[in-house]
Amino acid sequence: MALTKQDRRQRIRNRIRKIVSGTANSPRLSVYRSNKEIYAQLIDDVSGKTLCACSSREKEIITAEGSKKDIASLVGKTLAEKAVKLGVSKVSFDRAGYLYHGRVKSLADGAREGGLKF
Repeated sequence: MALTKQDRRQRIRNRIRKIVSGTANSPRLSVYRSNKEIYAQLIDDVSGKTLCACSSREKEIITAEGSKKDIASLVGKTLAEKAVKLGVSKVSFDRAGYLYHGRVKSLADGAREGGLKF
């Protein structure tokens, strides 16, 4: 039986989630990537709450020019700014089964530039 791309990603995602978990001090930075947009959020898995979120659909980001990688980097920086305001500096990165290159890597690099430590 051949696995579809979605099945393969879900298996990788489950394997990652067994290891990566977020707390109030070190939340999980979860990434979702659609064909057009990219979304990221900081999650405290202990209490089951999202601390802050950012996406390429926000007002200040949607007007930005550039490639999807540039936009992803901007999303990472914006999320990092919001996190620093909340007093969060250390996070666990959850790539959600996506390969760590392209837009996912750009978002992670942008978050690092913004002041988050992985």
